[in-house]
Amino acid sequence: MVYAVVRAGGRQEKVEVGTIVVLDRIKGDKDGNVELVPVLYVDGDKITHDAKSLTKIKVVAEVLNDLRGPKIVIQKFKNKTGYKKRQGHRQEQTRIKITSIA
Repeated sequence: MVYAVVRAGGRQEKVEVGTIVVLDRIKGDKDGNVELVPVLYVDGDKITHDAKSLTKIKVVAEVLNDLRGPKIVIQKFKNKTGYKKRQGHRQEQTRIKITSIA
């Protein structure tokens, strides 16, 4: 079983070939591919986490589409002052599919 843990969007994701992952918005190159930075690489029983060895490993993903996350409602309220504030936010996201780990 071959998989990698990659750093993307301030988080770490465990990915295999064919895995579909939703990340914070990232731009692909002209072909629509993205290269992710591996933090850990597992190839059967061999585990690689050394920074020098990880520079040789490439995790390539294909950008499927861009989307927006669910609406988050932010409410602020201060008692007895009449202060109320309501704000919404939708995070920009990208759906990618891992094509190769080598």
